[in-house]
Amino acid sequence: MDADDPNDRKTLDRNWDELLQELRVTQTGVQILTGFLLTVPFTERFGDLDRLQVAAYLTVVSGGVLTTGLVLAPVAFHRILFRHRQRRWLVEAANQCARAGLVLLALTSSGVLFLVFDVVLGTAPGLAALGLALAFFAICWAVVPLIGERQEEYPES
Repeated sequence: MDADDPNDRKTLDRNWDELLQELRVTQTGVQILTGFLLTVPFTERFGDLDRLQVAAYLTVVSGGVLTTGLVLAPVAFHRILFRHRQRRWLVEAANQCARAGLVLLALTSSGVLFLVFDVVLGTAPGLAALGLALAFFAICWAVVPLIGERQEEYPES
């Protein structure tokens, strides 16, 4: 793409707008999940967690914070580079942050499910829930789009 070509600029603008819309959806969920996780240590039952559960909690709360950082990073990039004619870099960097953020969101959500199942039912059901959640995210977020990519392309209406 040529940054001086108006069509390339339109494509970059459209890509940027699409990425921002996707990140808006993700940001809300990530921030709610992280906010909830940050309150857990202040509950009465937190002291009853065993070492594995505490480690799982610290892992998922860290994942929530890292995910929040990744999905909000494009906003910071844009603020810093506003009017510096860096749209191509912004789109590429935001795309990488969004992809990494989605991976961390899948891992964090699966870890939260493990923690809840472990506390309620025990470690074996927790591990089963973890495995099923990871499989679900891998299929839903990676396998299905890759299958769709191989399908015959239909013109957009």
